[in-house]
Amino acid sequence: MSEKKYRFLFISAFCLPEDSPFSGPKRGDGIPKEERLQNYGNLKHLLDDVDWEMHPGPLTNYGNWTVENRQEFLQVAAGRLPIVKEACESGKYNAIILEGGGEPGFLEARELTRRYGIPVTSCGHSQMHMASMLGNKFAIIDFSEVHTMFYHNLVVQHRMTDRCASIRNIGYYHSKPYYNDVESFSAERRKAMAGERCEAVERAVAESISAMEEDGADVIMFGCSGGFWMKPFVEKRLHEEGWDVPVIEGYGAAIELAKMQVNYGVTASGLAFPSDRPQKRPRKIVF
Repeated sequence: MSEKKYRFLFISAFCLPEDSPFSGPKRGDGIPKEERLQNYGNLKHLLDDVDWEMHPGPLTNYGNWTVENRQEFLQVAAGRLPIVKEACESGKYNAIILEGGGEPGFLEARELTRRYGIPVTSCGHSQMHMASMLGNKFAIIDFSEVHTMFYHNLVVQHRMTDRCASIRNIGYYHSKPYYNDVESFSAERRKAMAGERCEAVERAVAESISAMEEDGADVIMFGCSGGFWMKPFVEKRLHEEGWDVPVIEGYGAAIELAKMQVNYGVTASGLAFPSDRPQKRPRKIVF
């Protein structure tokens, strides 16, 4: 890697086997990093000053489809931690960015990377903190019931219940065996990119407006990283309709939060993420 100030490693939440019939990142070697990083076109300007690499993430061991429920998140989280540890030990990077809206393994990775003095960021955590700086309350646009309830836990985990106005579900799903889903989320993305009418964007815009009118939201963000592609489409539509609100997505927020921590020379607190044998210990934890 070159001697740029920022040396980042992106780690995908998971990768699918090469022969998987479902949409999602595949393990195949030789895929350019720009193709592996979702929505690279929207993020390119944020990476001009970054020397970055991309890891495909752990191979799914629950099946050959995209992660969506708690069991699947837990299994890929365990698979991602050895990749994080290897990256820290390599000495090549000064920050790690975990892909995936559900941020599997993020807290565990914070504990691990702190020992090496390397900050690690992820999508949900970064979005929530950025959104809390931009307004009073944020709304999350998510896509399926099971993922929405998983994301509900993240809001509680990151102590953002007072800043989250609502999570709005637009009713799409990742493709899986034994389900004949008529409405495919990935198909909606293809429509939007082709300039066609996209029902997913229509629903996201409608739910964003409802979140502002009914729930008190003044910032919009997204849950699943599979929906981050909607950011420019939803932002444009809301602004055209007169809604002067920030619309943010997780990868950009995670990149900027990583830069901030590198610039400021900080990483996670050793009290929040203590080592196995800390030199000092608090006598109690106060809630």
